[in-house]
Amino acid sequence: MKAGINTLCIHKGLLPPDYEKSFAGVWEYATAWDIGKAAKDWPQMNFVIYHSALRPFLELPDQAWADFEQTGRIQWATDLAEIPQKFGVTNVYAELGTSFANSAVAHPKFCAALVGTLIKGMGVDHVMWGTDSVWYGSPQWQIEALRRLEIPEDMQRKYGFAALGDANSATKQLIFAGNATRFYKIKLKAAENTRMPAFSEDRLAALKSEYTQASKRPSNLRYGYVRAT
Repeated sequence: MKAGINTLCIHKGLLPPDYEKSFAGVWEYATAWDIGKAAKDWPQMNFVIYHSALRPFLELPDQAWADFEQTGRIQWATDLAEIPQKFGVTNVYAELGTSFANSAVAHPKFCAALVGTLIKGMGVDHVMWGTDSVWYGSPQWQIEALRRLEIPEDMQRKYGFAALGDANSATKQLIFAGNATRFYKIKLKAAENTRMPAFSEDRLAALKSEYTQASKRPSNLRYGYVRAT
């Protein structure tokens, strides 16, 4: 704490289907079992859980959805969402990242269930936007996906989920940016009026400036790779 560290970002979830074998002896640490106690023991620390501890990864999305319909729970992510109430803590946050990217493409209703579960258990002010853009290229398609996402009314009634609202709803604005700016104490107006330091004025900064000047409209162009089988 003397070093000024008050936030831990921790990878949880997203293990392959054979995780019990391929990650024998260590896979338990990718679950949410240890988060609650750590958060309670260290109230001065913030715990940001990457991927929201979602277990399903490279699994059939229909199976994950069938499990949710049967139990009302999502593997490991529901455990994370229940921590604030079970442990009486407010220093645990859920980051979306790959968990949103994968589910939004593979099964939008499951994606809605995931976001609804996190908001219901942790509060919308504790859900952080993430894109894992290093894997998925330009994040614009994920931004558009969340802007379009809504939890169906029958799911809202059945599971007690709150509506996400329209593309620019307060809920989505908090997830996109509001929570992060508060969490990291970013002052937007000050940042907009602050000149970048000289060492940051590199070729990448110049390309960004050119892009901004060329068009004010977002691009859905996506970069990345495709696995060949």
